[in-house]
Amino acid sequence: MLSEFLKGNTTFLNQVSSWEESIKRASQPLIEKAYIDSDYVDAMIENVNINGSYIVIVPEIAMPHAETDKGVNKTSMSFMKLNESVMFPDDREVKLLFVLAATDSTTHLELLSDLSSILIEEEIKAKLKSAENEEEVIKVIEMVEE
Repeated sequence: MLSEFLKGNTTFLNQVSSWEESIKRASQPLIEKAYIDSDYVDAMIENVNINGSYIVIVPEIAMPHAETDKGVNKTSMSFMKLNESVMFPDDREVKLLFVLAATDSTTHLELLSDLSSILIEEEIKAKLKSAENEEEVIKVIEMVEE
């Protein structure tokens, strides 16, 4: 399921200027397809401003998300890999971002759970960090989904 969401929704950048920009850039494929509105991006940034870096779920990996009623038009997910870490609040370094957007809270929790279970595996994290293109990212996710 996760691999299907990522097709056509991955970004690879050398660096970004701020954690806010990282969320904006990681969200761009979903905005371009009208899966989410800019309100959703603003809500994800606001969540970090209010709650801190709780979205950094494991070292170097963040899962930006917001409430389902904040501008989600279609359940979707995007991925962004940075070559150079960006610092989130509380000195949390991030290189990989998975933007989650769900139209309802049940699906939202399922996406969070599925992704979290994948990202606890060191081998998977290492492969995602070394991925050079979308095809490699999707292959890694598909390995775990089988």
